[in-house]
Amino acid sequence: MAPVYILLCFVVYTILLFFITWLTSRKSNNDSYYVGNKSSPWYIVAYGMIGASLSGVTFMSVPGLVGTQQFTYLGLVFGFLIGYTVIATILLPLYYRLNLTSIYSYLNQRFGFWSYKTGAFYFLLSRIIGASFRMFLVVNVLQIFVFDHWGVPFWLVVMIFIILIILYTYEGGVKTIIWTDTLQTTFMLLGVILSIVFISRELNLGLGDIFNKIREAGYTRLVETDWHSKNFFLKQFFSGAFIAIVMTGLDQEMMQKNISCKNLKEAQKNMFTFSGILIFVNIMFLTLGAVLYLFASAKGIGIPAKTDNLFPIIAFNYLSPIAGLVFMVGLVSAAYPSADGALTALTTSFCVDFLGFKDKSKLDEKQKKRVRYIVHIGFATILFIVILIFRALNNEAVINAIYTAAGYTYGPLLGLFSFGLFTKFSVKDKYVWIVAILSPAICYFINMFSEALFSGYKFGFELLILNGLLTFAGLYILKIKKLSEDTKLDRHCEP
Repeated sequence: MAPVYILLCFVVYTILLFFITWLTSRKSNNDSYYVGNKSSPWYIVAYGMIGASLSGVTFMSVPGLVGTQQFTYLGLVFGFLIGYTVIATILLPLYYRLNLTSIYSYLNQRFGFWSYKTGAFYFLLSRIIGASFRMFLVVNVLQIFVFDHWGVPFWLVVMIFIILIILYTYEGGVKTIIWTDTLQTTFMLLGVILSIVFISRELNLGLGDIFNKIREAGYTRLVETDWHSKNFFLKQFFSGAFIAIVMTGLDQEMMQKNISCKNLKEAQKNMFTFSGILIFVNIMFLTLGAVLYLFASAKGIGIPAKTDNLFPIIAFNYLSPIAGLVFMVGLVSAAYPSADGALTALTTSFCVDFLGFKDKSKLDEKQKKRVRYIVHIGFATILFIVILIFRALNNEAVINAIYTAAGYTYGPLLGLFSFGLFTKFSVKDKYVWIVAILSPAICYFINMFSEALFSGYKFGFELLILNGLLTFAGLYILKIKKLSEDTKLDRHCEP
């Protein structure tokens, strides 16, 4: 595939992004940036959240899982439905009732200063590492398969992506992102659908035939019955529910889009619609994975040790230039959501949770906007540096360990919000940060020695549940008294 076509594709896609940015960011203000002026159409948010929730990791990793796990990943996806129901019926009513801009403000009202800052800090840490990791994976693939051929250094590719993301998000924020997400979701899904079509044609099979081949090859197995396995169905299902709660319902990036809807009812419609669509989208990704493995088997292509690379290897080296171009468009459209929503959410959390922009600040709107620009660029610089650190490490085991460690930090958020919502106790606020450090640390060591401690049992995603339970238990130890109904600041209160 000629490099000029790849470059042209990238430029055209970016122009489309900036056209949407121009349309949506006119006459924007701080309220537009943080909550989209509370006017986002729910159906646009629901559709755009597909791309934001999947990102580039899903675009490459989920198809690669099929070779070893078949369709058992769907157990996790079915669990998402339970988690999204909890978000729609418990968390969203709370956020709208308290009229929150940063969802971690709830912890300040419910427990106090240290709980609030602990929750916000863990979000910042998790999102910086998570967003950097996801963007690193996508840009690294583009570097290996595209930009290395031109001699373009990795740092320059990352810088270009970061600068472009700054330019189209710094003014409109959420108001812009909910619309650019729709473009990115569309191209990501087109990349998956057209890739399935192109590979089917290469195998001289119709779509009906390809599904029969997938079933005959055994890739459609849904249920893992071995309870020792990380993919055991019940583990996957319940883990999926809690993953959805913490990585969507307790995540500022995802909730910022939801609370930009006009009212609670529309936000709930968005969440239920999004959860239904997400099942079909994940089935598409798994189908693509099965098709990739069928193609590799038919053409005698060796499966790479890192199965994430199977999709780009086949797309660039064994399919037509058009198919490679489709993959590239899908991957680029997956790269942008890896950082744009995160950058906006990080800026919002820092401005609201640490600079107190929603409190009685002495700054006027223009001054707040100027500070917001500085914070926005500051976090973009941090993302740039962390991505380069991942590249410098050049050790997949170390990088994955760092990313996994960031995942542990969602456990304290789960414990804090659960304790606030489902008990009437207050806590010794100044000690909460200690609990939030100890819980992930204990989980880490339990995970390391789980096979010896629990007769061969291996933890999977359910480690998040354990982490949340440990935090909940720690907060229970710190309880001081029950709150009276008139001082309770949980889901029953009014702002």
